[in-house]
Amino acid sequence: MKTEILRMLKETEGYISGQFLCEKFGVSRTAVWKVIRQLESEGYEIEAVRNRGYRLRMAGDVMTQEELASTINTRWAGRSLLYMDEVDSTNNLIKQLAEQGAGHGTLAVADAQTGGKGRRGRVWQSPHGVGIWMSLLTRPELLPEKASMMTLPAAMAVADAIRETTGLDSMIKWPNDIVVGGKKVCGILTEMSAEVGAINYVVTGIGINVNTEAFPDDIKDIATSLLIETGKRVRRSPIIAATMAAYERYYDLFMEHGDMTALMDDYNARLANRDRGVRVLAPEHEYTGTALGIDENGLLIVRTEDGEIRKVLSGEVSVRGIYGYV
Repeated sequence: MKTEILRMLKETEGYISGQFLCEKFGVSRTAVWKVIRQLESEGYEIEAVRNRGYRLRMAGDVMTQEELASTINTRWAGRSLLYMDEVDSTNNLIKQLAEQGAGHGTLAVADAQTGGKGRRGRVWQSPHGVGIWMSLLTRPELLPEKASMMTLPAAMAVADAIRETTGLDSMIKWPNDIVVGGKKVCGILTEMSAEVGAINYVVTGIGINVNTEAFPDDIKDIATSLLIETGKRVRRSPIIAATMAAYERYYDLFMEHGDMTALMDDYNARLANRDRGVRVLAPEHEYTGTALGIDENGLLIVRTEDGEIRKVLSGEVSVRGIYGYV
């Protein structure tokens, strides 16, 4: 009932009468009043007027199960939802749920992580109240060697969601970092469970710096947040909802071919590295060149300084800009 009342308050421009809510849910006026008070305690500003009812005046940066469920409007991505105040890692939580039989599209969101993970085993700082820490479970019918490409539609979805909700010019640093103003605002980590010839499930973890006010000295030159870039606090739940909606579209297009064929042009249009000098840091050596875009398999195409065309696999190397992070 609480989720549905919240959804109705969000979708109604005027007032919703208490009597209407009582009749719709078959409860007393006292029960409705208690739900309204709970919502107010969570940060919603709700106006109550005698003989008119209730009206949502403003929703703050609220993160609850009900807030997310009332905001996400998709067919499958995030429709099954678990919100936690704190976990060690949303990727770990989703993997546990997957092993227990959780369905395609299950989403885990936490207000904080105590053991957030980045690429190559790095720690991803995930404190309370300032970021989006979430992981999505998918069960694609793909060969395991194609799973690494699934970070690319996810990156496109996050870039779209940030643009839609904040107006910021968000781009993708290949393969899966989202950058604003040349600095990283989001990282994506994909993990997979597979057997010979088949994927059991894929977990896509997304961490977005939303309302972080400052970063430590060692990363302040490469990291930013939506607060820093916009100059104002940003509500997190609309970004989550927009990401799920965009990812659902891109995932379905990706699965039509089982690769980036249908998405390659759109991805390249968002690629911050494109036509820029890059340094490719491979295990055995490094080289520099110009990034030309990705191919249908998600490989980065680089023209080296001597004119050779090379294709870079994301799991093998890191790519940096010649004169900075991008």
